Amino acid sequence: MGEFKSFSTNPFQLNRKGIAHGSRTWQNSEKQVYLFLGYCHHYQQVSQPTLQLFLSSPLIAQYVSFHIAAGHSQLYIRNFLSCARCVLRWWQSKPGGNHPSFVEGLEWLQTLGLQVADQLPRPSKDPKGLADAGKWMSAPRLVHLIHGAELQSQDQMQQQGVTVETSRDMHDAALAAMTFSHLPPVRLSCIRSLVVPAYTGPCLHPDCKEPSCEGNRLSITSESPLLMHIQLPHHKNARKWGKAVIEFDVPSDLAQLLHTYLGAPRKALLEHHLLIGDTCPYVFMDMHGRGFVAAAVLTLYWQKWLVSRGGVPMNPSMCRQVFVDERQSNSATAGPSNQGAAVVMGHSVKQWDKWYDMQYHPRLAQNAVDGMQSWRAAMLQSHPPAAPDLTLSSALHCGHVLVSDSEESRYQSCCSDSDIDIDLD
Repeated sequence: MGEFKSFSTNPFQLNRKGIAHGSRTWQNSEKQVYLFLGYCHHYQQVSQPTLQLFLSSPLIAQYVSFHIAAGHSQLYIRNFLSCARCVLRWWQSKPGGNHPSFVEGLEWLQTLGLQVADQLPRPSKDPKGLADAGKWMSAPRLVHLIHGAELQSQDQMQQQGVTVETSRDMHDAALAAMTFSHLPPVRLSCIRSLVVPAYTGPCLHPDCKEPSCEGNRLSITSESPLLMHIQLPHHKNARKWGKAVIEFDVPSDLAQLLHTYLGAPRKALLEHHLLIGDTCPYVFMDMHGRGFVAAAVLTLYWQKWLVSRGGVPMNPSMCRQVFVDERQSNSATAGPSNQGAAVVMGHSVKQWDKWYDMQYHPRLAQNAVDGMQSWRAAMLQSHPPAAPDLTLSSALHCGHVLVSDSEESRYQSCCSDSDIDIDLD
């Protein structure tokens, strides 16, 4: 496994296709490898599973069939097949790796991936279907819910003082406000990795190679008036954007909430959860005083909090779809420009149409049909030119009349005053 990790993550590896795997990509690959080996051990009675099992097409086919029968998504299965191709390319880099069977294996995996995508298409989602399934909240409802949590946490802090309970409530309100409402929905990975202004250590991003990088950071620009700033050098598209940093000043209401939380309430949480001398560099922390290092932990934490506030167990990443759905709707209110909001979200407006706008096609189709009625009315109100007189007359017209009263085929034309016989032979 160590050799495969080096093959996948070393910056320069000419036998590998593409760039080095980042830490998150490697973690996903490692997970896929161990899941497959565990399946072979448990269901196929392989006593000592190794990476050599990836060379067995029957085992891979049975593993894919297992996931299909379990109802897992095509995206999950294709991620495994992508990992299997990486393992096979690693085998190709070893002595004897130029054997034709390796090439055939890669082609076979590629074909299987395409067929899985064709036979297991990604189901289309729409807000109504998600709402019926209890996985969707409209933008107004979500904003009101988060705003209510903010006001309640501040009132409780004033009335009851700083306790573990009031501090946790303010933490949760600040986390929710960062996720939705005050800002275009920032990627959850950026929120999880956001460090406090007091942190002075090195960048905590595992793939960072910049010695002067401060990481994804919340900073205080001024205490009076209160000004806070967020800079996100590590986001999903940082490499594609030429390492461009996403940065912006925090809105005043959100800045005030964060500033209050980062004081005595956060200190109370650290003292309650951690041992003396221990600390947490991240702005937001789980119920044990640790940062949300794993995405799944934040997802479960958010869903539980949302239900406790009267909402539904919606995935926090779905906030991006909720926001885009409102911004692209025909009833969108005044707000940020689409391009600016997309930058804060870490992508482009094109991604809205492709991934986030779940009503893109039905909305455009309905708008087109509605617009056709105005077009039709305009056509009916226009004055068409007078129609030509198509009444038949007994007089000869400037056409050709076939004469068939002779043995030779001739026709007569009235294009001139004299009759012209044309021999067709």
